[in-house]
Amino acid sequence: MTKKMLLSLLIGASVLVTAACGNADENTNEEETATEEQATEEQAAEENGETAEQPEMPEPDLEGVPDVVAEVNGEEIGKEEFETAYVGQFQQMAMQAQMSGQEVDQAQLKEQIAESLVSQKLLVQETENRGIEASEEEVDETLTTLAEQNGMASSEEFLAALEEQDLSEEEVREQVASQVKVDKLIAEETGDTEVSEEELQEFYDQVKAQQEEMGGEEVPPLEDIKTELEAQLLQQKENEAVQALVAELREGAEVTINI
Repeated sequence: MTKKMLLSLLIGASVLVTAACGNADENTNEEETATEEQATEEQAAEENGETAEQPEMPEPDLEGVPDVVAEVNGEEIGKEEFETAYVGQFQQMAMQAQMSGQEVDQAQLKEQIAESLVSQKLLVQETENRGIEASEEEVDETLTTLAEQNGMASSEEFLAALEEQDLSEEEVREQVASQVKVDKLIAEETGDTEVSEEELQEFYDQVKAQQEEMGGEEVPPLEDIKTELEAQLLQQKENEAVQALVAELREGAEVTINI
């Protein structure tokens, strides 16, 4: 595992697949239905004393990935950066595919990851254009949060663990600062986003209808899951705002994708 891959897995990429989430959402219901059908079949097999065979976990296809995957306003997105993002996303999709019995379309996934990395680069460049900064205090707070998320007692322990993997504190703080800036940019774009009661009710009705169509468990009353639905809607609005910003930045950018 490369240093960049390790840090990416620990930090996570909050907007890495934002540009591709529209495409992913189109397949969400189909994947959930297939997964539920697979679970039902496995349960029936177990009741009959049979053991359901699990398909083998597929491997990521990295053959033919160029050294320079893309260029964004003169800045390169290299092979290592692409492979880090691709492998991480592929592993998640491969697990879903193993459960549903569907294959991962690796050609499509490569296109989505390349587009997502271009979007990420555009956002980072925009933070520089707007003069958005990340203070040492903000970086420290983020490091503390990351330490907690990874089951560590302190940011010092988190940094020490990364240092054992040949990642210096300077490298870690630099990447964390970059993510903090992008998060602040997204906050600027979304502003004081709110969800109305009408939007909540409409979303609840959609969820309930989908669940009934899939033959799943009964959806609890709106008041019982209001907080969760509101969080989902806020995230949805944030994604839409980011996509709109990326589309605007893309129009005035020089972008070349080689994959």
